[in-house]
Amino acid sequence: MLGWALTFLVVALIAAVLGFGGIAGTAIEIAKIIFFVAIILFVVSAVLGVFRGRRAP
Repeated sequence: MLGWALTFLVVALIAAVLGFGGIAGTAIEIAKIIFFVAIILFVVSAVLGVFRGRRAP
């Protein structure tokens, strides 16, 4: 998922250098959304892993 965010960031940077402001703005917003979704999923996964690891067999 972070790979997709990085891809959109690179697309935004290339579009900005070439002068496509609208495409660059859209791509950076998509990259931000994907990045924050990945962070949220990571935190949820880490919390669930901590709780599952504390159970007695």
